Amino acid sequence: MAALAEIGQQARLFDKYGRAITDLRLAITDRCNYKCVYCRTGNQGALYAELPFSDYLRIARVFVSLGVTKVRVTGGEPLLRHGVVDFVRDVAALRTLDKDPVDVAITTNGHLLADLAQPLKQAGLNRVTVSMDAVDEERFTKIVRVPKAFRSVLAGVREAKRVGLDPVKVNCVLLRGFNDDQIPAFGKFARDEGVVVRFIEFMPLEEDRLWSPEIVVRLEEILERMAEFRPLVEIPHARSETARRYVFDDGIGEIGIIAPVSNPFCGQCSRVRVTSDGKIRTCLFSVFDHNLAGILKKGGSDDDLAAFICQVIQKKEARHHIGEPDFVPASRTMVHIGG
Repeated sequence: MAALAEIGQQARLFDKYGRAITDLRLAITDRCNYKCVYCRTGNQGALYAELPFSDYLRIARVFVSLGVTKVRVTGGEPLLRHGVVDFVRDVAALRTLDKDPVDVAITTNGHLLADLAQPLKQAGLNRVTVSMDAVDEERFTKIVRVPKAFRSVLAGVREAKRVGLDPVKVNCVLLRGFNDDQIPAFGKFARDEGVVVRFIEFMPLEEDRLWSPEIVVRLEEILERMAEFRPLVEIPHARSETARRYVFDDGIGEIGIIAPVSNPFCGQCSRVRVTSDGKIRTCLFSVFDHNLAGILKKGGSDDDLAAFICQVIQKKEARHHIGEPDFVPASRTMVHIGG
């Protein structure tokens, strides 16, 4: 299938498998102020360059002109970048091919969110996702390896909720024998705080490359263990959504489960990623980067950028191969890709 399909007079981006590309994950740094033990060795810092915000905005604008409707700002930790509020304001001013506002979201560790939630909301941010891998303060500190971090993150979650960045989503990566005993506590947290908690199956994207199938806490087990706290009932989700969605049996509190290992959703993937140094990644588990920043540096036009994007999207993988004999680890780890 051609990269661009005509709908009326508007060109929209499709890959060769017929999947519409509507969701851009745009990393603006690979720096992070946390050293989460399942993600980082603690020895490596930032490895890749940061582009000027004007370049990121131009990249976002070209993707939106090709049919992208959602832009998620990621890192590293994106709130470390000075100017992030203004950048969100500029992205929020973009309009989709249907003349609607772009849906702008951020994924953050939440450490700086309490002070920035209100300015980000006023700038046009629609939603926020906070990474939070335990609701026990001592356990949380051991995971992120930053003293007193839990209180900062909890304050950020509550402030995001207060200013109306709904739904506030809290992501928890589960590892067997590490934090899987937190499942019932997160159920209570979702109900008490009025947030959506999403559990994520552990993927082989960490710096130490220690992943094994035995570490993964799979979807079915998460449901079973949450039922010990209170039963969940599945509710509909969009085909391109990464999470299976559930509510508790009394309707109070939502839980999502992102299960790329046990229940891959590659067939409906609508996402493309751009790293902080301006490389397109067509899948989290890509073994190649595609140098979009190189077009910028050569003085390429927006048409040149669009043509390059269309060419790269045709190389988007059909699926990942996690857990299979032919699996090859991604060429970058998660913190250097951007969620």
